[in-house]
Amino acid sequence: MDRQHLEKQHSHITAERTSSTMSQSPRISSHILESMKDVSCGKAPQTAAHRDKPMHPTTIFLCKSKSSQAALVPQEQKVFLEKAYNAAICFKMLRDLNGSDPVRLKYIVKKIKNMAHKAPNLVLEAIHDYFVDSPKISDRHRFRLLHVLEAVIEAIDSLEGSWEETFMQLALENMTKSTELEDAYQDAASNVLVAICRHSWRAVAQHLETEVLTGVFPHRSFLYVMGTLTSKQELFNQEEKTGWEEQLTKIAAQSAQFLSVDVWSKELLWALTKPDRTHQEQPPEKAFLFVFYGLVLQAEENSTTVRTHLRTLLGTSHQWPKQREGLALTMGLTAVRHLDHVWAVLEQFGRSTPIKWSLHSFSPKGRTSEDLQWKWASSTILLAYGQMAAKAKSHILPWVDNILSRMVFFFRYSSWDETLKQSFLTSILMLVGAVSRNRGAHSYEFFQIGELLECLVVLMEKEPTDALCTSTRQQTIHIISSLCKLRPPLDVEKKSRLLSVCLRSVLALPLLDVLEKHTCLFLEPPNVQTLYQQTSEALDQMLQTFIMQNPTADELQFLLSHLHVWLASEKAHERQRAVNSCVGLLKFLSDNLYLDPKEDLKRIGQLMGMLGILCQDPDKYTQHRSLEALGHVYQLIMRHRESSQVPELVPQQLSQASKDGALLWSSGDQKASLPTPQEVVFPKDPVFQLGSHQVIKEVSKHLTLAELTDLVSTAVEGLGSSSPFRVQAATNMLLAVIQEHGAKLETAANLGRAIHLQLSSVRIPQARRDALHTITLLARNHAPELVAAFLDFSMPMDSRTFQLWRALGAEQHVSRLVLATLLAWLQERPLPVGTSRSGPPPQDRTCRHSLAAMNTLHKLQYAQEFKRTVLEAYPQLLLALLSQVHYVLELHLPTEPQPDQQAQEPGAPSPQSISLGALKSLLSTTGHWRDFAHLELQGAWDLFTTMDTYPQGVGLLARAMVQSPCGQIKAVALRLLPSLQSSEQRERKVAILILNEFLYSPTLLEVLSEQDALSVLAQSLRDPSPEVQVLSLQGLRNILFHPEKGRLLRGQLPPFLSGFFQNSEPVVVRVMGAVSDVLHRLGAHGAGAQSLAVAINARAFFDDERDGIRAASMALFGDLVAAMAGKEPSSLRTQVHQSMVPLLLHLKDPCPAVVTQAKFAFYRCSMLLRWRLPHTLFCTLAWEKGLCARHFLWSSLMTQSQEEFSIHLSQALSYLHSHHHHIKTWAALFIGYTGCFHTQATSQTVTDSDLKLLFCTFENLRKDLEPGIRESATRLSGFFQELAARRK
Repeated sequence: MDRQHLEKQHSHITAERTSSTMSQSPRISSHILESMKDVSCGKAPQTAAHRDKPMHPTTIFLCKSKSSQAALVPQEQKVFLEKAYNAAICFKMLRDLNGSDPVRLKYIVKKIKNMAHKAPNLVLEAIHDYFVDSPKISDRHRFRLLHVLEAVIEAIDSLEGSWEETFMQLALENMTKSTELEDAYQDAASNVLVAICRHSWRAVAQHLETEVLTGVFPHRSFLYVMGTLTSKQELFNQEEKTGWEEQLTKIAAQSAQFLSVDVWSKELLWALTKPDRTHQEQPPEKAFLFVFYGLVLQAEENSTTVRTHLRTLLGTSHQWPKQREGLALTMGLTAVRHLDHVWAVLEQFGRSTPIKWSLHSFSPKGRTSEDLQWKWASSTILLAYGQMAAKAKSHILPWVDNILSRMVFFFRYSSWDETLKQSFLTSILMLVGAVSRNRGAHSYEFFQIGELLECLVVLMEKEPTDALCTSTRQQTIHIISSLCKLRPPLDVEKKSRLLSVCLRSVLALPLLDVLEKHTCLFLEPPNVQTLYQQTSEALDQMLQTFIMQNPTADELQFLLSHLHVWLASEKAHERQRAVNSCVGLLKFLSDNLYLDPKEDLKRIGQLMGMLGILCQDPDKYTQHRSLEALGHVYQLIMRHRESSQVPELVPQQLSQASKDGALLWSSGDQKASLPTPQEVVFPKDPVFQLGSHQVIKEVSKHLTLAELTDLVSTAVEGLGSSSPFRVQAATNMLLAVIQEHGAKLETAANLGRAIHLQLSSVRIPQARRDALHTITLLARNHAPELVAAFLDFSMPMDSRTFQLWRALGAEQHVSRLVLATLLAWLQERPLPVGTSRSGPPPQDRTCRHSLAAMNTLHKLQYAQEFKRTVLEAYPQLLLALLSQVHYVLELHLPTEPQPDQQAQEPGAPSPQSISLGALKSLLSTTGHWRDFAHLELQGAWDLFTTMDTYPQGVGLLARAMVQSPCGQIKAVALRLLPSLQSSEQRERKVAILILNEFLYSPTLLEVLSEQDALSVLAQSLRDPSPEVQVLSLQGLRNILFHPEKGRLLRGQLPPFLSGFFQNSEPVVVRVMGAVSDVLHRLGAHGAGAQSLAVAINARAFFDDERDGIRAASMALFGDLVAAMAGKEPSSLRTQVHQSMVPLLLHLKDPCPAVVTQAKFAFYRCSMLLRWRLPHTLFCTLAWEKGLCARHFLWSSLMTQSQEEFSIHLSQALSYLHSHHHHIKTWAALFIGYTGCFHTQATSQTVTDSDLKLLFCTFENLRKDLEPGIRESATRLSGFFQELAARRK
């Protein structure tokens, strides 16, 4: 190509187009014009003269005539300007490649490649011009330009001949250039040449041939290009690949003459033994050199020269894996024409002293690096034998036994490590592959196969049982599969051992998650999932090979007998893997008629039973595969039982097996030919379309009654299995059977008992859920029977029994039935004859069922499945449980377990505690915590523990419902009328007690009118029970029926208040109690204006020295607050505010009764004041203790009563004089908290004398036994010292 001529022509065209464009478009911005000065639009670069022309910075000289300018149409202007603009942009991006920002550089390369797709010539011209115009750019910039050029050439669809020659010359010039970037720069230039090969490889090959055949050992860059062309398959199509291989063989043949040239040979050997940058990867030029060397030796005619070079090559280091592979490849390529000489050299090398030393005496301690080069020489020999077999092809068969014997020798006597193992397997795979591809292999018997199989068994047994990091298993199984096709055939014993070892090595591996954990510390962890999948596929192919070699029912039974061990394994993943292998084998037999249809299938029923369980696998893929296997077994059975109905078979050669890797030739005796495999065309069996439940149902239709019975028995027994998967499968089978036949079962109760017995051994959560779901399904039709059965083991109730009950009520409509049945059993309350207070629990079954129903109701209140049902049935449950508490009291059962019971059931609660616990939980779990709080804070639950105080407890509960007020009053009132008509006295008693308190609620009148309520009470006067009669009389005295009583009762209050000042403590306590009773009897009428006097007088006795009076006054104050709630005057609210600090401090009162009443009164006051977080406040008062509880109560008081701050502080200061240590302590801490958070207000309120008293108090508290108090006292003492100092 005449470069100068093209440059001139390009320059002329560029100037013309540019000047014409500029005359038509003078508005082009100056920065675009500046960029255009450095960009050309032709196909060759400008000359230096043209580049040096002076140009105006903002314009371009016009070289075209005006007539020519007039001929340029606007559309051409637009096209030209667009090209000019793109050229300028491209030129600027090439210049920006000299930057250092990697993100920016990546972006630039991407933009240039995108531009090359649209305008390849423009980009190529810009790159070429940049090289020509910028000869002094840095090597690193030039290196990046070469990379960009490579990417552009690869990206474009075609490369014009002129550019091909230009850039080929550019690449050749830079390939051998020495720069600071060393090999990387040369590789970048070489890659440009490789990219050109995509468009015209023959021209590049001609250049390479010329360089290689000069007689001088070629530069590494040329070897790099040749290696890349050889290794990258995607560069060529099949025709081009063949042409390149022929060209390479020709070059190698012509290079054989240089083997006798000493300098050339030495440089070759030096290049082959030169250390690599990394020993894990080999540069392309070195990898190619091994191939090239082998081809050259292959073409060499002189055997002496060949042996000399091979011996010299084997005398180099064998330390690195890539080096060993390269040496072996060279040996194999040489063996194509010189098999005898390669064998002789390897034999001689294998008997040399270094090899003998490496086999017997290797020890890494004290060895030099020179010694290490021989450590893995035996690995090289093994690989060389494999390469010999792979390259020699048809000539290798007579040598197979000799090669195998040498491989077995080096395997057995070499130092065992991963390198030797991989080399051994690789070489065997190459050998077996070569034999397999040889059509004449069937005429040979290979007597070393038995020895080789023993080595493979040893290798498999040495594989780690808990790791899968390599493809060793997969390769070994592939080898075994191929060897089993060779003659002579294996005997049964050896085949059994092979099969057992392979199955154990693969199926017994841990779960994939566990296997992946073993590789987490690897620098390059393998893909364990893919690795296992490939290994499993190899195992399946081996099983198919066995049945292909011996297609009999006995062989199938032989294979299945080895799989049965794993199908029945205790480990879930082993069963899963085994069934997967079983599926592969059965599908293979189902798709291809290898077995004679007239031959009986042995023990197929056992397999079908196992698959019937395994098709319930929770994993969807495994489930699908198990169902598919069951379908194939089903087809085989039907085919054998109904052979006359089998459709006509369509023969078809087993081509698919070849595609999957199975070999088409047989290694058996050719005189007894195998039956031709045939592919069956069956109508699609519906069984393949069914789900796991349906397939069990469908298959069960074809089983006899005995087999179906066995299926159910197996499922029930499977629940108690130690195998997790069998448990899961058994539960799923139960589900399938019960879904189909649950309504017809007559032994639901026995089945429920059996599931209960086995449930304790079910450890898998999903299996447990499925087993419980079985109960749910049974309950749809057999809920009463199941309830009766479960009550037998529900007193006491363990966790598995509780789960059964939850499953029983999992469906809402069933849970209602279950609850109704439990209530019915609860109401079966016979009184055993001869019960005593110290006697054992009653043995009567009905009585035990009543107590068990009580315990069950207690537990089910916490079950999510019964939440809604319990809430709906709250009125019935409330009355039933109150009656049950009474019933338990009637039984006179011991409140504590007897000694013999303690030994059997430690910690088992008594029936009395259970009945009371059921009542408590009913209130707390249904949202009626306010009712619960009233009884809990008063300590009123103890009233339910004796028959004498029981009525008082029921009354307080009903009173709490009225005062809360409870939203269930109306619903409960509706249930009272039927209860009053009950035949049981205890139910009528409970009903009348509740009714008496409900008379104070306005809600009652929404259910019963005043007259109706009066009638009900009047009828109760005729009740057979005197107790009910008395309670009815009490109800008839209610103010509801006698409104005039309000005035009379309020008139009694002043005399009662004056009685507070009596000297007798019992008298004062009784008087205060009477006032509380009056307030209660007034009900909605209230105390009116006298409430203030009652409040003032009650508060006056909060700090009385007498414990009983303090407790009574607080109780009275709380009753007053409750009675006046919603209608209290402002003066009463002031009294409530002023009572909070005394009540709070009296929570530390030494008298327990005072503490109880202080808590209850404090809670009632907070409810009247509508404090936030009432439930948290209740929990804190009821159960919390310590500084945290004290701090919460203090913060609640101070944040919600800030207006009374000074009053609260003054009250607390007054309690510093208390003679009760705990009250005084709490007052001091209260003041301390207040001072810390309200410093200014505290400073204004506290006097100097108060400070002295505080110092003294805190000094004493610093010696307190409680560490928290000591710490707080120390901190607060320091605070008040600072406060005192600031005052001074």
